[in-house]
Amino acid sequence: MISKIIIDSFIQLAKDKDIDRKELADIIKEIFEALIQKKYGNVDNFDVIVNMDKGEIEIYQEKEIVKAVYDADFEVDLETAQLVAPDLEIGDPFIDVVDPESFGRRLITFARQVMSQKIQEFERDQIYRDYSSRVGEIVIGEIHQIRRDALFVNIDKAELKMPREEQIYSERYRRGDSVRAIIKEVRSDKRGPDIIISRADPQFLLKLFTNEVPEIEDGIIDVRTLSREPGDRTKIIVESHDKRIDAVGACVGMKGSRIQVIVRELNGEKIDIINYASEPQLLVTRALSPAKPYRVTIDYEKQRALALFEDDDISIAIGKNGQNVRLASKVTGFEIDAKSRSEVEGPVVVEVFLEEVEGLPQRVVSILAENGIDTVNEVVNTSQEALLSFKGLGTKSLEVFMAALMEKVEVKVEVIEEVVEIDENSSDELEKGSAAGE
Repeated sequence: MISKIIIDSFIQLAKDKDIDRKELADIIKEIFEALIQKKYGNVDNFDVIVNMDKGEIEIYQEKEIVKAVYDADFEVDLETAQLVAPDLEIGDPFIDVVDPESFGRRLITFARQVMSQKIQEFERDQIYRDYSSRVGEIVIGEIHQIRRDALFVNIDKAELKMPREEQIYSERYRRGDSVRAIIKEVRSDKRGPDIIISRADPQFLLKLFTNEVPEIEDGIIDVRTLSREPGDRTKIIVESHDKRIDAVGACVGMKGSRIQVIVRELNGEKIDIINYASEPQLLVTRALSPAKPYRVTIDYEKQRALALFEDDDISIAIGKNGQNVRLASKVTGFEIDAKSRSEVEGPVVVEVFLEEVEGLPQRVVSILAENGIDTVNEVVNTSQEALLSFKGLGTKSLEVFMAALMEKVEVKVEVIEEVVEIDENSSDELEKGSAAGE
């Protein structure tokens, strides 16, 4: 009777915990093996059979028939054995039936405690098995706890952990908010499974693309490489295996419908979608977008690339804190060195003609012109001895001319710099106006 009561109570508990009958039978068997171990000190010669249909627990203890009993747990005398089966002899095995009620109420209480523990272990194992098979899947859960180093998300009976390094730094989370993330890793722990989820991992963004772009899911478009700095910018190289389908266009979607869904999920993270090219120069050029180099040189042996930009474009090419060129390097596999035209070719020299400089002694200007010297640079780069060798040019007149030249040229340079500064400011204002108009 007691075994039926135990099984019935365990069945009800198992229903609440969603455990099937076979698994419950295994748990009950383990529990009674624990009871046997506690009462007899061993389980070597015991066999436990749990009949869920009949609500019965059968416990059998195998003993050896001997003349004199020295260990009652393993031996039985012939006379006792023959009361059950008269044809048994010395040396034969004897099966003794153990009544579950013999364990007493106190041991049954212990059984229920063990049952509760076993069910908890079963639930943990079940969660571990379930989530281990779902690594790489996007899940949605509710934030129930926020700590300094991690936040914890509840999904049904499972608790998932998002460490600080797996969060997007610019996002702010609140308790009760729904959050979407990818299952990155599942580890087994004594306290239960450690399920790590992430929004910062590149695979999260890749999975978002796979979900939003059917051509990627179907294998028509491949994501060749992806480089990401979570919360700021991502560069992704895509390739279409169907000439009729534009890889970049498919990822962007009609009027940007597909890419906008992803950008909204990532709270405005910038995403550069790059069309794959087998030619490294072209691939590097595309990867450096929004800047466009006027020349790219590849060193295949060192896996390096030199990208040259106009002076006005170099800051865009490098990006904030070097981000643009850094991501382009990672996504292409080439270490990209971005340089401006002036770094490579030197500063642009503006020629100032002597006849354009007001206030210079015209007689000296004419003498210099007759001798092939027409610009300020040519005067500066010609030695004093050479200048004094010109007919009609003396030391005094040269000194007066040079003093006037230095004074006038400095003034002219200051005016030029001021104009340039005004132009730059005007350009900034125009850009601001243009951005506001957009």
